[in-house]
Amino acid sequence: MRIKHHLLAIAVTAASIAGVLTATNDSPAAAVPATIPLQITNNSGRGDPLYIYNLGTNLATGQQGWADAAGNFHAWPAGGNPPTPAPDASIAGPANGQSLTIRMPKFSGRVYFSYGQKLVFKLTTGGLVQPAVQNPSDPNRNILFNWSEYTLNDAGLWINSTQVDMFSAPYAVGVRLADGSTKTTGHLKPGGYNGFYDSLRGQPGGWANLIQTAPDGSVLRALSPLYGVETGALPGNAMDDYVNRVWAKYSSETLTVTPFGDQPSIKYYGRVAGNTMNFTNSSGAVVTSFQKPDSASIFGCFKLLDAPNDQVRGPISRTLCAGYNRSTLLTNPNQPDPDNAGFYLDGVTNHYARKIHAQMADGKAYAFAFDDVGNHESLVHDGNPQQAYLTLDPFN
Repeated sequence: MRIKHHLLAIAVTAASIAGVLTATNDSPAAAVPATIPLQITNNSGRGDPLYIYNLGTNLATGQQGWADAAGNFHAWPAGGNPPTPAPDASIAGPANGQSLTIRMPKFSGRVYFSYGQKLVFKLTTGGLVQPAVQNPSDPNRNILFNWSEYTLNDAGLWINSTQVDMFSAPYAVGVRLADGSTKTTGHLKPGGYNGFYDSLRGQPGGWANLIQTAPDGSVLRALSPLYGVETGALPGNAMDDYVNRVWAKYSSETLTVTPFGDQPSIKYYGRVAGNTMNFTNSSGAVVTSFQKPDSASIFGCFKLLDAPNDQVRGPISRTLCAGYNRSTLLTNPNQPDPDNAGFYLDGVTNHYARKIHAQMADGKAYAFAFDDVGNHESLVHDGNPQQAYLTLDPFN
């Protein structure tokens, strides 16, 4: 689930960790040690310094802080108002063509990496202020950086590459299993980095405005369409035409949602009445209702598509959010749609997500908050992880 970042401490973040909290494990809990190695390999082709940060929530104590290269936890000191500088949590990263291994403790958080400059982190009374580069005054606005999200706990490791907030410096993640094999995801196709930006520039309707550049004109990132709407870079009515057509269709037809892949007998039935889509259960009782969503609600999977951590509204909302972003609600009245060949085919869709998936080597990405609906996300998991990997890929 997406979490607003403006003044929130890192805790359970973004779509990947929503999957973490509900994932199952096939290995004994005792197999997971207090820390595991994370090998960071710099294949970026860049000669500027690299800085690594391992920030998150200590799952044993609930404290927020950072881990040093040896995996030792350090709690953040108290912050202030206005925000005060955070301690320097950076770890010097490997040079181009080199690797560095650090230790990951049992955390739920992020591994940030930045090129050329250290990131600026501050602390408020509410915790850590994360980079918010949709804000032009954010001190990290002109720094090239990215991050991976992970949870390591007694049930194993979940680690992902993410584009929920932005598409930027390319990287992949992986985990080595007890049998010596490795799972990996997040690599772009050859030429995929530039191919994504070129494609976004060619997309009518303001989508090129998501791209942010440095003062020297070099590309830094593309913001998610949610941030595009929030900043005015993308029209606020970007999804309105599609929503209107969905509303018209399900005023006279039924949308069937089967939110749990392992429980196919649980179904909910949606019908539109006026400005409301009501969902009933198999007994005909209304279990939850949704107002007609705007573009921000769709791109962010929040507000009018809020997804609480329950067993009814949240799972329905996740499914709706995926259907709106992938534009499958008109072509398939049974959701979620399992066939990615039918995703993003409507002229009104989340073109940012469409273009990211098109450039991924395995087709998987976290391009919006609930891209894990149907297991289309760039996530690897193992209940007995021997080692994790973060590979910084070339930009060309």
